[in-house]
Parts: sequence; structure tokens; C-alpha cells
Amino acid sequence: MKAVVNAYFWLLRAVIAALLAAMVVLVFGNVVLRYGFNSGIAVSEELSRWLFVWMVFLGAIIGMKEHAHLGVDSLVKILPPGGRKLCYGLSHLLMLYASILLTEGSWNQTMLNWDTVAPASGLSVGLFYAAGIVFGASSCVIIVHELYRLATGQIADADLIAISESEELAHSPDAAGGKL
Repeated sequence: MKAVVNAYFWLLRAVIAALLAAMVVLVFGNVVLRYGFNSGIAVSEELSRWLFVWMVFLGAIIGMKEHAHLGVDSLVKILPPGGRKLCYGLSHLLMLYASILLTEGSWNQTMLNWDTVAPASGLSVGLFYAAGIVFGASSCVIIVHELYRLATGQIADADLIAISESEELAHSPDAAGGKL
């Protein structure tokens, strides 16, 4: 099972890299054509926006798995382990509820807009909203797995704060225990 999960996240990273490369080609190519040849790629702006939305949603899935999202942990840090477990469980239940709502709303928007075509590309607008379905379903699986790990005691007390420190603190010698 671990190999399947690792393959899924490897695939997500590869897709994100491909989306970024496509965005660069579309935008840079459009700029060169516009200023150099008084021409352009008609679908460049629309597709770049869609690719960016997909890239953000897929990146958020990876961020959720790696606990890379920022948060405020000042209250949770001072709680005893039981309080930390309670906060961890409650926060994950709230995230699960929000992810379910996002998935349901994205599904509804995808179905409502499936027959609507985008003006420049002619693609279904439902594809735009489908990014929310992929994120919501993936995040639900991740959150349920984290709740399972909490319920079975597989999460160490030190891991009950499921957020990242700020980028600046994470790379400082003090945050790394004197090591970089």
C-alpha cells in the first residue's frame, strides 16, 4: 500500500512540474509572439489560468500529506498531551468536514458546467472545477488516515502539532536545534 501512495505522490509532483512547464511555455511564448511578431496564442491566458489552478490544488494535496501548511500553534504547544490529541482530532474533523463540503461543491459545479465551453479553448468549464474534486477526495483520504493514526495511537506526542513553522524559522539554527 505504501508503494501505491508513494507512486501517487510522485505522479502528483510530475504533473505539477508538467503544468508549470506548460504555463511557462504558454506565457513566455505568448509574450515573444506578441512583442516580437505582433501575434499571439489565443488560448494562452485561459489555459495558463486553468493550469495554475490545477497546480495549486495538486500542490495543496502534497502540502497536506507533508504537514507543510502554516498555522498558529501557540495554544496547542502549552497543552498537555491529552489536550493536544483533542485539538488534533477536532481540527482534523473540521478539516474533513470542510473537505467534504469542497468536494461536494466542486462536484456540483463540475456537473453544472460540464456542457459549458470556455470561450478561447473550447474545453469544458467542468474541467476547471474538477480540480476541487481531486483535491477534496485526496484530502479526505489523508485526513481520515491521520484520524485513524490518532485513534490507534500511532502518532507521537511531538507530531500532534500538524503544521509547519514559518520558512524563516525552519531554516534558522535555533529552529533546527543548532543544526542546519
